[in-house]
Amino acid sequence: MAEPSNTSPPPATMSWADQADEETNPSSSSTAETPTLNVDELAIDEDKKSSAKFLDDPDDSNIQAVTSGDTPYTSAATFEELSLSAELLKGLYVEMKFQKPSKIQAVSLPMILNPPNRDLIAQAHNGSGKTTCFVLGMLSRVDPTLQAPQALCICPTRELAIQNIEVLRKMGKYTGISSECAVPMDRRDSIPISKRSPIMAQIVIGTPGTIKNLMTYKKLGVTRLKILVFDEADQMLAEDGFKDDSLRIMKEIEKFNSNCQVLLFSATFNDVVKNFVTRIVEKKEHNKLFVKKEELSLDAVKQYKVRVPDELAKIEVIKSYIFEIGENVGQTIIFVRTRNSAKMLHKALVELGYEVTSIQGALEHDERDKIVKEFKDGLTQVLISTDVLARGFDQQQVNLVINYDLPLKYAAEYIRGREPEPDCEVYLHRVGRAGRFGRKGAVFNLICDERDEKLMSKIEKHFGTHVTEVRERSVEDYKAALKEAGLLI
Repeated sequence: MAEPSNTSPPPATMSWADQADEETNPSSSSTAETPTLNVDELAIDEDKKSSAKFLDDPDDSNIQAVTSGDTPYTSAATFEELSLSAELLKGLYVEMKFQKPSKIQAVSLPMILNPPNRDLIAQAHNGSGKTTCFVLGMLSRVDPTLQAPQALCICPTRELAIQNIEVLRKMGKYTGISSECAVPMDRRDSIPISKRSPIMAQIVIGTPGTIKNLMTYKKLGVTRLKILVFDEADQMLAEDGFKDDSLRIMKEIEKFNSNCQVLLFSATFNDVVKNFVTRIVEKKEHNKLFVKKEELSLDAVKQYKVRVPDELAKIEVIKSYIFEIGENVGQTIIFVRTRNSAKMLHKALVELGYEVTSIQGALEHDERDKIVKEFKDGLTQVLISTDVLARGFDQQQVNLVINYDLPLKYAAEYIRGREPEPDCEVYLHRVGRAGRFGRKGAVFNLICDERDEKLMSKIEKHFGTHVTEVRERSVEDYKAALKEAGLLI
């Protein structure tokens, strides 16, 4: 439940969640405050990271397009074929350093940009360039002479919203298009929404609670919106995600603007969410792009499992084998299930002499921003995270992912007599943090007990794959695994 605001909210104001984390955090729910986030201060130091010259899709990428109506679409082999402005082309080539569209961009951008601008449900591999699709879509639809919100993107986490607006400002550098990041801020950094000026920025990217509060207080007008984007749409529309939040926002926009184009992007859509997503846009002609479930695992990322007897052995494996043997292979993200695990592992690794940082939903917002920036700048090599960074987090130098805990569907734990179920979608998103844009990567899954064995087995069955075992204390096995992953010579 959101904390009380300094002002009296309008009638029927709801409490909205702004964070994807594994535990409830009442104090971090959205309040009637508005952020004044200076994203420029969080910008990545470009001297410390290399830019991708072009986007490499997995070789097995097989995008299936289903179009409606009689509008023919032709894939774009070059960005020039999309009739983009000179300013946007300059941003793509000079700032983003792209050379050609990736597969998902080549197929989806003509559908997004060309009249009649139908709604789109799009799924593609992690690291295949989905962000460019909707960012370019938003930038291309804005009238630079109209100072009013014309494009809105909603993300499940603060970190993803900030990352997306960084991409937008870089890509749109030469367009003069204005943007605002609408995410929760610490109380000392913000003012009550009722006292702020209406948003004049042409593109707004934010989290659902903050966006809804801005709309409720009439500070975010929607009558001029041309395009509405849901990033990580499966989570935004899942029953245990942000479904209610997202539907209320869509309903509010439809009251005033029934012609607003809706784009739904994610790397994963389970069947339940996929059917629901299709139903919410079925009243209008829409297009769909999907990848088969068994084709979602990135071949560039090699997956391994390590059986260990207890929690202490997990730490020993990380320290004495993965870190020691893979010390020069790039940055590492270690995923844990709970905030307590993040704190415990952080403390243990620091006591062993490692410089690591950790991030989870209970941290203050400015502290989370600082941790993410330091990691993206390459100032820290190891980041411990709950699933707050499992989705969409893009750091090209991450070559190793360690699943200290396997991801669980938490609802199953509360059903008596039911075995815990793995969250296969979250697992795939975690794997996707390594090997971005076709680069090499390795994932080590630490298996501790019979429950972990069953979870890992179900994950393998779900994706129709076999995860190779690495013996707990075999230096040769770890070296062989990293060599197979292309991370050791």
